[in-house]
Amino acid sequence: MQIPLISIIIPTFNSGATLAIALESIVHQTFKNWELIIIDGGSADTTLVIAKEYQVIVPEAIKIHSEKDKGIYDAMNKAIDIAKGDWLYFMGSDDSLYETTTLEKISNLEALKNYEVVYGNVTSPRFNGVYAGEFTYSKLTNQNICHQAIFFNKAVFKKIGKFNLKYTAHADWDHNIRWFFSSKIKQIYSNLIIANYADGGFSSQGDAVFEKDKNSVFLNRGIGKLPVSLLINFCLKLVNIKNFSIYNFKWRNLYIMKQGTKLLRKLVK
Repeated sequence: MQIPLISIIIPTFNSGATLAIALESIVHQTFKNWELIIIDGGSADTTLVIAKEYQVIVPEAIKIHSEKDKGIYDAMNKAIDIAKGDWLYFMGSDDSLYETTTLEKISNLEALKNYEVVYGNVTSPRFNGVYAGEFTYSKLTNQNICHQAIFFNKAVFKKIGKFNLKYTAHADWDHNIRWFFSSKIKQIYSNLIIANYADGGFSSQGDAVFEKDKNSVFLNRGIGKLPVSLLINFCLKLVNIKNFSIYNFKWRNLYIMKQGTKLLRKLVK
């Protein structure tokens, strides 16, 4: 078997009700130089039965690994180490590739030769159609790029690391911020619809830890890239997170001065 160009990674856990939809969209792709890694968290339903049924159809391309894990992003991190493809693509067990020609269109992009991240769009009733076009630094502070729309060269994970497990629901957003703002990663948008995104995915849930951290993350990474007004806003949000009371407004003001001084020093470099 030739080395696959694309490694498709699907984390599963008790996904028997939806997994066949995702697998059908993969096995019928016109482009065949792919591998599929189903990384299961120890399902107790029909997930593994369904996975093995499709493995019979393309045994050389579908690999199944099942063991307990620490959640979806732990499963994705494990799959990164297993994957043999030059390009990695993560999809949910209830998602599906948009067209039978989706992987063929991606494989024919000249961008694969010159970039390390290629991203497009998804479609979903949740977004009333296509989501979400080309991103900018500012846009990423309010919206996330669906991982179902992104193809990563494997080198990305060597340069900036894997998914951070401290974020239970938004480790993908955190990872997107790291590569999007990094000078080490060349990324490009392609106006293609990559996948049908299933509403109610795990990453659509809230993540209190990420919400707390993202203000400082954008403040530190956004110098020279985000508008000054946004940087000041993130600085003020950090102050509010400190929960200063009216009785220690002196320390609150000192904190604002300290953060503002650090921000100004970075801006004038």
